[in-house]
Amino acid sequence: MTTTKFELIEKEKIGELRFPQTEVLIDKEKIAERERNLKRALTLGNLERSKTKIFFEDEQGLKVVETTVWGVTDKRIILKHGVVIPIQRVHSIVS
Repeated sequence: MTTTKFELIEKEKIGELRFPQTEVLIDKEKIAERERNLKRALTLGNLERSKTKIFFEDEQGLKVVETTVWGVTDKRIILKHGVVIPIQRVHSIVS
């Protein structure tokens, strides 16, 4: 995946975004890879407070944020101050 199409956004702005309910990934292997990378990002965020790049898509287009993953539910990635990104809108996670 090329990262040049993704607009860098501050995590504080994510709460203002609108997210469609549809899944952005079609390939089941890519979905499994996203799940593995998400678990790794959560571990690194909680143990080492290290930042992760999350490449995602809202209703306006492609975005990327560099932040610490504080928690994960079955449907959402939880960032600092209760900011959330729906997992089905995430293209990739790079720790």
